[in-house]
Amino acid sequence: MKKLLFFFLILYKSSLLGQTVLNSYPLNLKKYDESNQILNVENSITHDVFVFATNTENITILKYNTALFLKDEFSIPRTDLQDKSIVGYSFSEDGNPTLYWGTEDLKTIYVIKYYLEGKTYKVLRFNFPVSSQSIITTFQQNNLFYILSQDASQPALGVYAFKNGIVEEKIYDFSPFTFQNRKTQFLTFNQVLRENPIEKIESDEYNTLSKASKKTKAYMLDNHIILTLDYNPNKTQVFDLNLENHDLTEKIFPQSATQAQRKLSNSFFYKDKIYQINTTQDELLFDVKDFNSGETIKSFKVSKNDTIRFKSSPLLMQRDNEKPKEVKKTSKFLQRLSYLDVGLSVFKNNQNILVTLGGNPRMEQMYYAINDQMYSFNYTQTFHSESVFFETTLNNQYDFTLIQQQPLAMDNINYFLDQNKKATLPNVLKFKDFYILGYYDSTAKQYIMRRFTDGFIPNEPTNPIIDKATFSKSFSFDKP
Repeated sequence: MKKLLFFFLILYKSSLLGQTVLNSYPLNLKKYDESNQILNVENSITHDVFVFATNTENITILKYNTALFLKDEFSIPRTDLQDKSIVGYSFSEDGNPTLYWGTEDLKTIYVIKYYLEGKTYKVLRFNFPVSSQSIITTFQQNNLFYILSQDASQPALGVYAFKNGIVEEKIYDFSPFTFQNRKTQFLTFNQVLRENPIEKIESDEYNTLSKASKKTKAYMLDNHIILTLDYNPNKTQVFDLNLENHDLTEKIFPQSATQAQRKLSNSFFYKDKIYQINTTQDELLFDVKDFNSGETIKSFKVSKNDTIRFKSSPLLMQRDNEKPKEVKKTSKFLQRLSYLDVGLSVFKNNQNILVTLGGNPRMEQMYYAINDQMYSFNYTQTFHSESVFFETTLNNQYDFTLIQQQPLAMDNINYFLDQNKKATLPNVLKFKDFYILGYYDSTAKQYIMRRFTDGFIPNEPTNPIIDKATFSKSFSFDKP
């Protein structure tokens, strides 16, 4: 799951968060094992919704129209796929789905197209060239399945696009570009990725601070991959990989200057804007820049002796899954933040832009300066779970607003799953202006889809989420 997003305090009843049941389908997955898997996905052209449900023995495909009425179903034995799971999907021009079955290392992928009209299927096989490339991630865009890979010896990324039984490979060469660290030492592209592996960011979802604090992030957009590099705290280096014409372009976004030399920085790309955070023990800077022009749209700055007036939550510190504790002073917050990997995550609901700023632990040996003496300790053993953060809310003009935020759909989904243990194999799909939670009801032996939206339940002035951190858990959403 996504770690729960916003930590404001509100009172509410817990029984009403199930929201609307859209439909159900009798499904017996029998004994639970690691082969059980459910995905609910949308054909981005026809907007039909498909459900792929599999166990050790069978694969069941359900097709729903845009009104979410069942149009077709197809169930067949799962033959010769015993050690494989669904790693991706795509849709052909005829509207039929293709599933990609592979082992965890993706050395071999079985490409199976299912024809719902005739209840038949066709199998192809793809062997990935793992000797020279390593797989970074998989993703779906525009009804196609993609694999993003890194060359083992050359400064290059490869993108494999699967369409109609054909695999198209595009190689993006980074050798013409320069990479320098904070000391202006030259690095190779592969050195940068070795020290800062690529983190896949979901472009239309809230991304946790643990993901957003990574120094190298890949954003999968329509016909583009945006790669942001923040290994050098003085700048954000951005590459645009055009999936249509194979162009590779670079942009540089300098970080705002700070008084101290030692600083930590990061960025987040969201809807043609670059959000940057830059911190020291004495100050914090937060900028919003236009991706196309590079122009600074808004800039916020605060020193350790100031109050952070652009925050919409308290300054918070959290260890493990304990309830967050408030950090009273900006100076204490910045001091704790200086020993973490800083980052920020951005998400927009129907009204405002919601930003979480803070830091997560570094998994390395850390050194503290306390009372002018240097102490060494193992950070992973001592403070491995501590993070600090706060939230800010911007309106569409990027001005700070004090409006109280209502729960997001994902908050309500996470709470529902926390309260309903019989809901297994959860999978979330954003559809139209709401979210669909699909899950297997292990008691009723049914596949169920529920509708969730942002905000409070209609006609209910309260909300069951007293403090979302108290029930934050790591639900596993099955999404290739």
